[in-house]
Amino acid sequence: MNIFEKIKRRTPLGWLQLNYEKSRLLVALSGIAFADILMFMQLGFQTALYDSNTRLHRSLQADIILISPQARNLQSLSIFSRRRLYQTMDISGVKSAIPLYCNHIIWKNPQTQLETGVLIIGINPDQPVFNLPQVNQQLQVIKLANTVLFDRATRGEYQQVISKITQQKNVNTEINGKTITIGGLFELGASFAADGSLITSADNFVQIVGRQPINSINIGLVKVKPGYDINQVTQQLRNYLKDDVKVLTHQEFIELENDFWRNNSPIGFIFGLGVFMGFIVGVIIVYQVLSTDVNSHLEEYATFKAMGYGHNYLLTVIFEQALILAILGFIPGLVISCGVYQLTQYATNLPIYMTLFRSAKVLFLTFIICAFSGAIATHKLHAADPADMF
Repeated sequence: MNIFEKIKRRTPLGWLQLNYEKSRLLVALSGIAFADILMFMQLGFQTALYDSNTRLHRSLQADIILISPQARNLQSLSIFSRRRLYQTMDISGVKSAIPLYCNHIIWKNPQTQLETGVLIIGINPDQPVFNLPQVNQQLQVIKLANTVLFDRATRGEYQQVISKITQQKNVNTEINGKTITIGGLFELGASFAADGSLITSADNFVQIVGRQPINSINIGLVKVKPGYDINQVTQQLRNYLKDDVKVLTHQEFIELENDFWRNNSPIGFIFGLGVFMGFIVGVIIVYQVLSTDVNSHLEEYATFKAMGYGHNYLLTVIFEQALILAILGFIPGLVISCGVYQLTQYATNLPIYMTLFRSAKVLFLTFIICAFSGAIATHKLHAADPADMF
């Protein structure tokens, strides 16, 4: 008889015991589903934190990024001399070097007239730097004085503003006491650090921000000539520019942002702690259910021992219950989490969505929760001594 036939003929004792007390089973499944939802939400927010804060990074057309050594992330960029960027052209593998200006400002919502924080980006309209077709098609617009492109995915009430701009109507607002015109729309998205973004020309950026000269830049975008190795050119630039400019590959620039939020921001720690707390909640709930079940059936387990069933068999019953609880509790947790993801994305404009990898990760953690709880609960089986029961 092969193993599958043995499993098929085996009495599903674990399921029968769980199903016998339906109210207890329902409480257990609700607890596991709650723990799964908590882990799903924390993992979802954690991923949204990294994805939303690196949207701009990933949209840049550059092989190598130059920033100030004092820069920690996109929200705390320092400035360095534009002359250092142009010096990169001395390296034979460098194709182009383009400055980018970036700063956080307070602007007045054209619809509600409330002030909110947005990211403003200044570029050279004659040198496209984004992998954003909506921006590249409107570069002539930002050449106009005090004119910006507005991120239509900005968090907040902007429906009327977007509608007017779509109808090619003029929309004006204020930044630092200056009147600006919204000349077009693009889509990038909100982040944890800023509600949205504005893109304008470098000249307009200097005029609007007012405290940063044109020869002081925040980011340098370097492209490498075809046939040259990016890592080798990066190392050459590091040796050439020395310590007053930090030279990063495009991927290293993205990781710099992620590392900041992961290691230097309390938000990353909080989300990690939330996943751990969800795990602990699941362990406690499942342990209480399995422990209560063992206590209520202690005499039955003792009878099994008297009939010749070994201790290992009784352990398999407990772990069978743990496996059933894990699977049945995970299903409603997954379904509810998908719905909450949709609501959260709609309310915050953050990129939070369910992935196969995250589902598998939470399912694995659910198995660990139930297996660990079952392992703790099985110590009471040692007390199931037939001589003491009868």
